[in-house]
Amino acid sequence: MKITEVKVFTVNEDKLKAYVTIVLDDCFVVRDLKVIHGTSGLFVAMPSKKRKDGTYKDIAHPLNQETRAEVEKTVLEAYVSKLKEPGEEGGDAAESQEDSDSDSDSDPDSSEQSE
Repeated sequence: MKITEVKVFTVNEDKLKAYVTIVLDDCFVVRDLKVIHGTSGLFVAMPSKKRKDGTYKDIAHPLNQETRAEVEKTVLEAYVSKLKEPGEEGGDAAESQEDSDSDSDSDPDSSEQSE
């Protein structure tokens, strides 16, 4: 498996620094990874869904440490590169992410229903 595309959408919040979309092998997209500034630096949080009991459950995640490390390395490198771009401020990109998601996914749960 290879990460063939990374899109970073910076945000201007305290701990949340960016939303990220990755494409695997030019054929599978994973949206809503998050770059978060934690107590020991930046890390990548996998996309998750809030459950009825208030806890969060990952909806997509690597199955082993090697893959997790590769995803984190690639995403954080893309994030740092994005910050170095001239004129990168952070607020407008998150809105672009939300707009592109709504354009491409009319019903995000429809894939679950077809299984």
